[in-house]
Amino acid sequence: MKATITSPMTGKPMALCREPRTLTFRKEECPIIYHFYKDSDGEQYTEAETDEVNINQVYNQYRDKYNLPFPDEIKAVRGQYGLSAAKMSEVLGFGTNVWRSYEAGVVPSESNARLIQLVQDPRRMRELVELNEQLAEREGKRILHGIEAMLSKPKPLVSEMFVQDYLMGGRLPDKTTGYRRPNLARMTEMIVFFTAKKKPFKTVMNKLLFYADFLHFKRTCYSISGARYRAIQMGPVPMRFDALFDHVATQDDVALVQTELAEGRIGSQFEPYEGRQFNAELFSGEEIQTLKDVAERFEKSTSTQMIKLSHEEDAWREKEVAHEVMDYTKAFDLKAI
Repeated sequence: MKATITSPMTGKPMALCREPRTLTFRKEECPIIYHFYKDSDGEQYTEAETDEVNINQVYNQYRDKYNLPFPDEIKAVRGQYGLSAAKMSEVLGFGTNVWRSYEAGVVPSESNARLIQLVQDPRRMRELVELNEQLAEREGKRILHGIEAMLSKPKPLVSEMFVQDYLMGGRLPDKTTGYRRPNLARMTEMIVFFTAKKKPFKTVMNKLLFYADFLHFKRTCYSISGARYRAIQMGPVPMRFDALFDHVATQDDVALVQTELAEGRIGSQFEPYEGRQFNAELFSGEEIQTLKDVAERFEKSTSTQMIKLSHEEDAWREKEVAHEVMDYTKAFDLKAI
């Protein structure tokens, strides 16, 4: 989002402004941080990016309140079955472009949302396909064959699910996850990315991850990884960061090397693991750009400098006394980037 744009009336620069406002959606009043530009005559303007941030704040609150699926969850459901958005709409009896609009951010009706959540279970998806008389017979058989193949696969071990939930602090999206479902694979790739860029020590890695997730929320109203961050004395850290980093290292995604520091102290430094490349396919172009911006902004920052910067952030200051989980909606007030 641009810090300034040119006024269409005066031709002079207009600064980005933010202020608390309340917008109404489906008869629900939602308090948000409204983004707009204001010229010297007091006229207010918005553009596509500010409109998106404003409406996404409303949509996120509404989804959270009524337990409706978020866009990345809707994409994941379709990904299970390898179907096009149009075909998912056809199977569920939606309009041709409805599923695509939901993935793009439109909030589904409550009835459609429940149907989307229902077909996360392949057995329920199978029932819908079998009942759908509008599907061509050949197409229906093809989809059913894929579902049967899914059902025949061994279920994920409970321990694997536990590891994901334990390291990422749960699985449900809300304002403490940046309205994204916590995703260990994405978090792992972020660690791989910053390891290749900076070879940071743990303290710096914690801050790079925090700024990447919170900066992306500032820009889009969504985090990248869905990680929850706690405010501790040393600044923001992912929940259970020590266990998270140890897990990533034991999976040979990065190496954690004990390095001697000043005054004989020892620190854990991230080093690239031989042959392990960053998997950019898990991220959108916007997310990759956010990672690059954070790496560039803090390229030469030391641990001490990054701790000091993070202590100026409202998200940390609000929660630092009790060491509580931080609120992503404070990302709009980021100061360091």
